[in-house]
Amino acid sequence: MRNILITVSYDGTSFCGWQRQDKSDGGKPVRTVQGEIERVLEKIHKVKTPLQGSGRTDSGVHAVRQAANFFSPVDSIPAEKYVLALNSLLPSDIRILDSKEVDEKFSSRFSATSRSYRYFIIPCHKALASQMPFAWDIGHEPDIDKLNEMASCLKGEIDCATFAASGDESLSTFRFINDAHFFYQDLYPCGKALVFEITANAFLWKMVRSIVGSLIFFEKDKDVSYFKEVLESHDRSKAGPTAPPQGLFLWDVSFEGERVHI
Repeated sequence: MRNILITVSYDGTSFCGWQRQDKSDGGKPVRTVQGEIERVLEKIHKVKTPLQGSGRTDSGVHAVRQAANFFSPVDSIPAEKYVLALNSLLPSDIRILDSKEVDEKFSSRFSATSRSYRYFIIPCHKALASQMPFAWDIGHEPDIDKLNEMASCLKGEIDCATFAASGDESLSTFRFINDAHFFYQDLYPCGKALVFEITANAFLWKMVRSIVGSLIFFEKDKDVSYFKEVLESHDRSKAGPTAPPQGLFLWDVSFEGERVHI
């Protein structure tokens, strides 16, 4: 069987996250991105076709370039044609951007060397109604220099237990963070958005939202030395509130270079 890699974009607003869930909500099946794509793959292949993603996004979180792979049991569909085949049957809040054949040993999860997330923040209540499902309107203009000073602590091999949500099942809370920083981006027609971008080998459950919420919370009356103390405490209770999900995007997944194993 051929191993097919697809690049997936989705609006996570109405999904209960990426991962397939067997439970139901009041008798209704829980809607997930993985579940929707697997449903369509089964319709195309006439047999259940498991899909593996590069990582799991939570309920309400979006993706620009999620990576996922599956093994195709048919030879009649060229690898690149899965874009059209899947998009013709998928709901409009999931779009397949690319599809190609990869080595049989390739795994979207275990072959990925890094993942990048971006979190979008609208300052000063200037978000349009259409932008509210995709950004966090915080109501004030934060000091970006102070935010970046604190974010500079997030680099290299770090024990990220401070930002791990209760119930995280990771065997280790150590992660290797390549970079974390804030920047402004023009957001027509309402001015600019403050964007937080972070790239790491992997992430703990709700880790990015916890970091963003903490940085925005501490920016008001704390400094970089305080943020360092919180980070080094490995105590979740000392972190700030968790940022809401709608501003978070899985931005890209890289398979280049070597993966850092911790």
